[in-house]
Amino acid sequence: MKIVILTGAGVSAESGLGTFRDTDGLWTQYDLSEVATPEGFARNPTLVHDFYNARRSNARDAKPNAAHYALARLLQARDDVTLVTQNVDDLHERAGATGVLHMHGSLMQALCAACGTRWPAPDAMQPEHACPACAQPETRPDVVWFGEIPYHMDEIGAALEACDLFVSIGTSGEVYPAAGFVAQARAQGTRTLELNLEPSGALFDEGRYGPATRIVPEWVEGILKG
Repeated sequence: MKIVILTGAGVSAESGLGTFRDTDGLWTQYDLSEVATPEGFARNPTLVHDFYNARRSNARDAKPNAAHYALARLLQARDDVTLVTQNVDDLHERAGATGVLHMHGSLMQALCAACGTRWPAPDAMQPEHACPACAQPETRPDVVWFGEIPYHMDEIGAALEACDLFVSIGTSGEVYPAAGFVAQARAQGTRTLELNLEPSGALFDEGRYGPATRIVPEWVEGILKG
């Protein structure tokens, strides 16, 4: 049985990383058009770097939780599972997962807007930092901003077309193109499952609800036991 798993902010929430919908989270302190768009970066790169420096610091201080470890065990035990994440933290990898498709990029990488080179991000990035390859001061976070095309879409699309089960974990179902994955899966007859704190409102064949640290390990154990 080929499985595609999509994770969102809810899988990292119990590690202390807030979701978009948190009323007192980091996202509420900023105008997203100013810190999460290419236009905002062009207007005020210092503001954008400050925002992502804070997010990177929060992510580095966080620790993987039981949901991350359970998914890593699943990937280690089977070779027919594709893990796609909307998250830009590295908690899946720190729990032991490999081959994770980060469709929205990674806080832990820097990107040169001039030549496309990527390298490990320092703790704090500034507009004057030069690319190690071309020496241009065009350093930006390697994250996908609103209006940009997510990464790995061809690979994700192929995995969705071939899978027997699509599982959405901890996502609001509001951000496209990921929000359309369940409709794509259902249209081709693939079984769909939502694991979330509460129903997202999207149409799934089955839903299991509660804290990710409880429901994800329970589901993984059921899959591993067959």
